[in-house]
Amino acid sequence: MIRSPFIGKLIVYDLNDLVAWKVAMDLANAVYDATQSWPSDERFGLNSHVRGAAVSVASNIAEGKGRNSSGEFVHFLGMAYGSLMEVHTQIILAARRKYLSADSEREVLELVARTGQLINALKKSLKSKAQPTQ
Repeated sequence: MIRSPFIGKLIVYDLNDLVAWKVAMDLANAVYDATQSWPSDERFGLNSHVRGAAVSVASNIAEGKGRNSSGEFVHFLGMAYGSLMEVHTQIILAARRKYLSADSEREVLELVARTGQLINALKKSLKSKAQPTQ
């Protein structure tokens, strides 16, 4: 529970209820771990980009959860998925540049795949709940 200094009311939410968010957080952690040993000249290049994209995946899931409608949530899940595809591309490029081991690449790409599956399942669920029953 978080007390907001802006509205003075108790805001109750738990992102841990969202498996997609938890796995996206695991992905961000794995990306940070994988990028620690990258060349220092990549600090403001690929390293910064892939870390930012990984953080963006979890952040967009969280922001969507905090919105007022399932339509907005679906929109932010789409943004999260776009950031996920950035991570995917950047990790493959880093592997081609030999910045990370095959094991690190495999670990991160497995988390990318799992996160993508969860985002897509969550989007599908939200869309089906929004459809009127016939």
